[in-house]
Amino acid sequence: MTSRLGTLTTLYVTQYLGIGFITVGLTAILRDGGTSLDTLALLQVVGLVWPIKFLWAPILDRYGSRRHGHYRSWLVVLQSALVLALLALLPFSRPAAQLGPVIALCTAYVLFSATQDIAVDAVAVRLLSDSARGLGNGIQVAASYLGNLLGGGACVLVYDRFGWAPAIGLLAALTATGLVVAWRFREPPRTDRIAGVGTAYRALLSVFGQPGCRQWTFGVVPLVYVGAGMAYALVTPALVDAGWSLGRIGVVTGVVTSAPAIVAGLLAGAGIARYGRGGVLVAGGVGLALSTVLLLPLMRGHAPLAGTVAALCCFLAAYTVANVVLYTVNMDYSRAGTGGTDFTVLSSFGLVCSFVASAVGLAAAERFGYPAVAVTSVLLVAAGVVLGLAHQRRYRRPHPPRADRSDERSASGDVAVPA
Repeated sequence: MTSRLGTLTTLYVTQYLGIGFITVGLTAILRDGGTSLDTLALLQVVGLVWPIKFLWAPILDRYGSRRHGHYRSWLVVLQSALVLALLALLPFSRPAAQLGPVIALCTAYVLFSATQDIAVDAVAVRLLSDSARGLGNGIQVAASYLGNLLGGGACVLVYDRFGWAPAIGLLAALTATGLVVAWRFREPPRTDRIAGVGTAYRALLSVFGQPGCRQWTFGVVPLVYVGAGMAYALVTPALVDAGWSLGRIGVVTGVVTSAPAIVAGLLAGAGIARYGRGGVLVAGGVGLALSTVLLLPLMRGHAPLAGTVAALCCFLAAYTVANVVLYTVNMDYSRAGTGGTDFTVLSSFGLVCSFVASAVGLAAAERFGYPAVAVTSVLLVAAGVVLGLAHQRRYRRPHPPRADRSDERSASGDVAVPA
């Protein structure tokens, strides 16, 4: 099990390295080169590839090499593409003056990264036992912060000291470790291959036919994500309104808060095995409520450095805990034969909720003020936790089989969620 978790950790971290660089590091480099905020906003739009990756997820579930490993064959190709996309950025040492090709390469990278995520998630669905899923998803969420920290923080420091080529070279070298891991990975033989691509695409809807899946996906998930997302969307504009510099905001929200979030993700993953999904969801919900209360001074325009940083660290850590639970239950609903499609479509809905939450939160704050939106966010999260607990108590199932027994499951087998 340790080797499986190590493989997943490396693959998850390396897929986020470039994402962190694009969304945080490259944004800072371009702004320093005089790029307008409108153009930087366009760079952020490439991230929309992630919520729509469910459109091609069934292809990865259907097609794959029997000889070299169904998902491993995808991972080797996609991890190689990630490295090549980064190396292709090397000639553009003045990215602010060469935005067209830079944005095109960034878009290609995000596409490869999103597709690689489908394959890694499918491997996780097949390899992780019920008791290990919490830790596996804790690693996944923590890996996103670690990847962002390295890609958006460390690589920018290298750029500032040594220049563009060393920074991109470091990014490509770190990403290449995932290629080594994918190459050495020995995937268990798959005997539950989907009969046709049409069957794989039908999984996009059939996943919701499992007991309690609709209640979870369209009830618990939007309440928690919209509630937490509304509050977090207020942070940056509130910090600006309170007089913080853009540099301080970037360091605090992009780097400082990542460390406690990484720890929280790992602790939440380990806690699920001991306290259950419902217990950890309550912990995350209570943490979100308390940390949102701690953010109320910021929402009123008072943002002392120490208190605000502490509140933000607590908020992001609590959000991470809740996120680990949501991902874990999504994995519970992911069937062995269509794991890539199932997990992707369920997680993509959560991403859509997050995008909606940001827009709704900012629009509501314009009309009703920051504090009113913050209080509303607490109520929404509380409702999501209550509904989530009811869901976990109602829907139970036996422990799912591991990948080495996945051939005993059909792609259309129903799975209920464990308490």
